[in-house]
Parts: sequence; C-alpha cells; structure tokens
Amino acid sequence: MFDIENFQRELFKLRDEGYKNFQAKIVPTVDKEKFIGIRTADLCGFAKNYFRAEYKDIFQKNLPHKYFEENSVHALLISEMKNFEECLSATKNFLPYVNNWATCDSISPKIFSQHTEELYPKILNWLEAEHVYTIRFGLSMLMKFYLGKNFDVKYLECAAAIRSKEYYVEMMAAWFFATALAKHYDSTIKFLTGKKLSASIHNRTIRKALESRRITAEQKNYLRGLKL
Repeated sequence: MFDIENFQRELFKLRDEGYKNFQAKIVPTVDKEKFIGIRTADLCGFAKNYFRAEYKDIFQKNLPHKYFEENSVHALLISEMKNFEECLSATKNFLPYVNNWATCDSISPKIFSQHTEELYPKILNWLEAEHVYTIRFGLSMLMKFYLGKNFDVKYLECAAAIRSKEYYVEMMAAWFFATALAKHYDSTIKFLTGKKLSASIHNRTIRKALESRRITAEQKNYLRGLKL
C-alpha cells in the first residue's frame, strides 16, 4: 500500500539545502518551508524508479500535496501518461492545485501532441479560467503544440484576447508571442503594429524577442521601434 509519509521520507534523502535556497528565490509564490531542495535530475530519476503502477493513481489523488517536489513529481507523472483521455482528466484534476510557474511549466504531456484537434477546445476553456496557472498552462500548450505545421492565426487571436494582468500570465503570453514571431513573423508582427496586445504584454514580447537567436538583426531593429 502506498504510504505518503514513507514517500516523503524518501524524498528528503535527496535533499540539497543549497538548492532549496536557490529554488525558493526563483519561485517566490511558494513558502520556503514547502521546498525540500531536490535537483531536477535526481527528482526525475526518483519518480521513474519509485512508483508501482497502482501507487501512481493513489498519489495523484492525494491532493493538495505538502511539498513543492511532490507537485513536481505529479507533473512528471502526468507528462508521461500514454492515454489521452486519462491524461486530460489527470491534468484537469491537478491544475487547480498548481500554485507556481515552475510546476505549471513542467506539465508537458507528450500524448497531447497526437491529439491537437481534441485538445484545442480544452485549451480555450483553460484560457478563460480565473486561476492564474490554468491560464498560463493553456498558453504553454498553445505555444508547444500549435505554432508548428498546424499553425493558424486564430491561435494568436485567442491568446491576444486574454486580459489577465497577472504577472505569470503576462510573462507566458509574451513568451508565446515572441516564439510566434520567431516561427511566423509576418502573421505575428501585425499583432504588435496593430496594438492588439496590452501594453505590458506588447513590451514584454519585444523584450523576449530581442533575446531570441531565431529573430534576425533586421527584425530586432524594427521591433525596437515598436516599444510603447
């Protein structure tokens, strides 16, 4: 039988106090005492080796988790799920408990890439949510799976329609549009020249684009002139 206390004791065996301090600085929305301090490679190895199949279901239902690393393990388990419907259900159940950008961004289900048509309506629902990290997750999925061969300008339009002023939503929106500029410059630049984004997302997008190696020097010079 799965024992959460034993699971946590095993996690603490991997503790790195210095890394805990580092994580607490870069993920300020989580109280420092909620970090154990486990390096990513160690946590990934632990997650792969610890769980028996039946343990995974029990662990994922044991919400909310106490420690940041437990949320990280949960995100890793979701990302590796093979069945689309089960993965979608697990994602839906977990998202309300996500309370930081790092956990949010580590949820990256590989199976979603094979079901973009069915996934898209779910993304639209996530983008309309009130929960900050549900919106951020929706944007991250839109960026990951819809800026490639199946690109359509409608994906830019639904991202531009977001009006949340939350910092972690705006940062993901800027990342999304900067990535779109790198991949589909002619379609995306119109959202900047047409001032279709909020001023903060507009300027953050330009800042991120200027850091990108995938955007040409000529394009960067033009973008500098579009700052608000």
